[in-house]
Amino acid sequence: MGKNKESLITGEMLNRYYELNKKKKEIEVEMNQLKETFQSYFNQQVGSDHKGELTINGYKLQRQIRKMEKYQEEETIKRLEDLRMTDLIQVVKKPDDGKIKAALNLGLLQPNQLEGCVVTTLSPAISVKPITPR
Repeated sequence: MGKNKESLITGEMLNRYYELNKKKKEIEVEMNQLKETFQSYFNQQVGSDHKGELTINGYKLQRQIRKMEKYQEEETIKRLEDLRMTDLIQVVKKPDDGKIKAALNLGLLQPNQLEGCVVTTLSPAISVKPITPR
């Protein structure tokens, strides 16, 4: 890193980031506890699968229930096959990373045979930690 860029980052900035990140985690823990309390309240008042609403001190607390339906894969596929409706079944072909790695380790597959097939994705992550424990 060049000297100009290093001077843009100060110890105060690192300290501020560290402290804010610590507060963020504390806030998330407290918010999750409050959410659990709200869910428990609505479970007792209206039941676990019902929406609810409460207004106190100018704030409205609402619980909504999202409904998601998904077909149970094995049973649905079997039933559709029995009904000869195989056009309604997806066939998804995709590489099995675990098996490919095993084949490479066993020498059944050579890395050059998959040249151009591997996609590498990089994502930057920032971490700030004190050198001495606090």
